Amino acid sequence: MTEAEKQRVAADDDRQRFVEFFPQVIQDLTAEQLHHPEVGDAVARLKEVRAGPALGPQPGPGKGAPLRGSCSLHVGPCYTCLQAFFLVADDIMDYSVTRRGQPCWYKKEGIGLNAVNDAFLLEACVYQLLKRYCRGQPYYLNLLELFLQGLGGALSPQIGLGAGADPAHARRYKAIVKYKTGFYSFYLPVAAAMYMAGIDSEEEHAHAKAILLEMGEFFQIQDDFLDCFGDPSVTGKIGTDIQDNKCSWLVVACLCQASPEQRQLLEENYGQKEPEKVERVKQLYETLRLRDAYQACEESSYRRLQALIAEHAQHLPRQIFLGLTQKIYKRQK
Repeated sequence: MTEAEKQRVAADDDRQRFVEFFPQVIQDLTAEQLHHPEVGDAVARLKEVRAGPALGPQPGPGKGAPLRGSCSLHVGPCYTCLQAFFLVADDIMDYSVTRRGQPCWYKKEGIGLNAVNDAFLLEACVYQLLKRYCRGQPYYLNLLELFLQGLGGALSPQIGLGAGADPAHARRYKAIVKYKTGFYSFYLPVAAAMYMAGIDSEEEHAHAKAILLEMGEFFQIQDDFLDCFGDPSVTGKIGTDIQDNKCSWLVVACLCQASPEQRQLLEENYGQKEPEKVERVKQLYETLRLRDAYQACEESSYRRLQALIAEHAQHLPRQIFLGLTQKIYKRQK
């Protein structure tokens, strides 16, 4: 078995251990409070939310018990709950229909806008878990501040198509992907692992952030493209960026090269729910050859990441960053 194959097997094993352990964490989180009349309903609700599409399907409870005591396995669910909090809330705001191949949580029968409260429950879990498993550890305060900072990236992703605003659109897009996708999807989990491994110098975290925020931008561009042109049976999500007036990479790229007539067409149809208007926007993207532009952007971003890793990962485990890059390169979901 080659070294790369060994690494893949180890990664698959770690992933399986985490998936099997997650229900045990939820059980630990709820067991003490389930019978308290003041909070029993909320805790019971949390156990129901765990099965929703934002957290993904979980194996039966109890399988993770032998792994108890590993701090890294406990911090992983903190990130999972934070991400689920964002996804549940985002789906409501975006009027999304599916998430990971299932109806969005708020679309489930009997849920509706109660999902707003469920999102807050998921957020609260992050800090309960950190307190339960990490308080007393030297990295506890750093983790707490890191997760709190991750909540600060809620920039509005909608776009206004006012004349002459193209540079503002591009700047806003970069801000969204840097502080939302880049920070919480890439830097936060890696930074948490660094703190737990005793790597807490500002210099090394700055090096990691330089790579990971760029990686987040690359990832979000892919996400925007797949929202429009991806196969829902593969992505597990029906894209709604056009209907929702999102400030996506595609619309920003369109604005940068559209003629006055094409811009008028965009203004008349973007952010509208009617299927024929959505289709007009997609056809405009095709006319402007944005598929080709995306392919060129993806290759350019990939080369840029390789250069950043060579520059900034001199004293960090380079394979971590290379592995993340390979995982998202050419992804289809």
